[in-house]
Amino acid sequence: MIFENKFIQQRIEKANLLKEAGYNPYSNHSKRNTTIEKYLNVNSDIEDKEDKRDEKRHYIVSGRIKLLRVMGKASFVKIEDESGMLQVYVTRDNLPEGFYNDMFKKNIEVGDIIEVAGYPFVTGKGELSLHVNELKILTKAISPLPEKFHGVTDKEIRYRKRYLDLIMNADVRKTFQTRSKVISLTRRFFEDKGFLEVETPMMHPIAGGANAKPFVTHHNALGIDRFLRIAPELYLKRLIVGGFEAVFEINRNFRNEGMDATHNPEFTSIEFYWAYKTYKDLIEITKEYFQYLFEHLDLPTRLPYGDIEVNFDNFVEIPLIESLTTIGGVPAEVTGDKNKIVEYLKSKNISVKPGMNLGQLQGELFDEFVEEKLIDPTFITEYPVEISPLARRSDENPDITERFELFIAGREIANAFSELNDPIDQLSRFEGQMAAKDSGDDEAHEMDSDFVEALSYGMAPTAGQGIGIDRLVMLLTNEHSIRDVLLFPAMKPIHEEHNTQEEEK
Repeated sequence: MIFENKFIQQRIEKANLLKEAGYNPYSNHSKRNTTIEKYLNVNSDIEDKEDKRDEKRHYIVSGRIKLLRVMGKASFVKIEDESGMLQVYVTRDNLPEGFYNDMFKKNIEVGDIIEVAGYPFVTGKGELSLHVNELKILTKAISPLPEKFHGVTDKEIRYRKRYLDLIMNADVRKTFQTRSKVISLTRRFFEDKGFLEVETPMMHPIAGGANAKPFVTHHNALGIDRFLRIAPELYLKRLIVGGFEAVFEINRNFRNEGMDATHNPEFTSIEFYWAYKTYKDLIEITKEYFQYLFEHLDLPTRLPYGDIEVNFDNFVEIPLIESLTTIGGVPAEVTGDKNKIVEYLKSKNISVKPGMNLGQLQGELFDEFVEEKLIDPTFITEYPVEISPLARRSDENPDITERFELFIAGREIANAFSELNDPIDQLSRFEGQMAAKDSGDDEAHEMDSDFVEALSYGMAPTAGQGIGIDRLVMLLTNEHSIRDVLLFPAMKPIHEEHNTQEEEK
């Protein structure tokens, strides 16, 4: 049973003793009138006064006990709320008779949530604290916290029991506060640019919008299968057809694929579509977006990430084929020939799936020899049409598309293109994807006849982009696993034996 542990049983007994003495260990009545952060800020002036206390000031603060030093007639307690940590001084003579010895010393422990009222003072060691006149138990914790005060270090525990990770590691809370700020700032940035936030379906009749394996569910009332969305792209473009000229959506996508340091089955992105614009305009707004984030998050434009430094004052733009030679070191005569690419990859001991077309093979070269070398923000442009089924062809070269992907610190952060709005070309691209699927490519795009029909009514020239919020937050918080920026990442069932370190690679 969940509560059979002897230490938990001891804490349950203490909770019962509190109840018997008339103290509700799960009270729902708090009179807190300030946070710890505000308390410390408002009373910082006491440190400069000759008298290091002010008994006329009265505050009520609440928090979880993180450290408890119990002495004979007095105790020092460290309590923590979301905003910070505060030392409080509890004495026998300032509490009701018998409470200190019979209740506080015997039944209140690290992990419990208490409310204290009193006045500010500075200890002999110079620490701004609170002298307690009243103490109330708000929540009795019956499971003991980990012994190490500095936090939970086992990643398996951290991910499975995120609540415990958040209790013990203040830096983890800061990471998720930053994540929340990034999403809020992203929403504000696009709204200020005149974009309309919308919501589109999470369950699709066709798995579309990107090349990926879908999750499948069943709709009982309709008696049909539905697919958790891979991407919202095709629905957002339907809205452009309908007359909206600038829309965005921040939400979850789902891809039934492997998990590693940068992939989770469900992830968050922003996708936005902008009528009468091209992918060149998206390059400029992306630069503005990063500048906006850095200003409002107060981050340096030379940002450390692990052992490297990313210079956000240095945005680079380079075509994909050119990057293969100038960055990847692939011989120029190899990049445009299918057979030579296959031989080159084999010479590097890289296996090649049979039946790959030229564009796919060029994509393989990029993945193997270029991507991880792109440290400063780099827009890779002019993707082959074979690997860009929804992007507009270049007027100058029909073999490539008006597309870019943004790479930072060796990882893809964003994907964008001038949208294909020719319904005949789109139908042909879908037919090509269906042929690929019939040949065994289970990530190929499905035929979406309704979307083709929507395009037939006319979609204004449009550019669209998706930005991975999780990877962006990883970058901005110097985290190197996507699990560290997801509150509740996907995990194998706990009964399955697995190597966590291997999953982190």
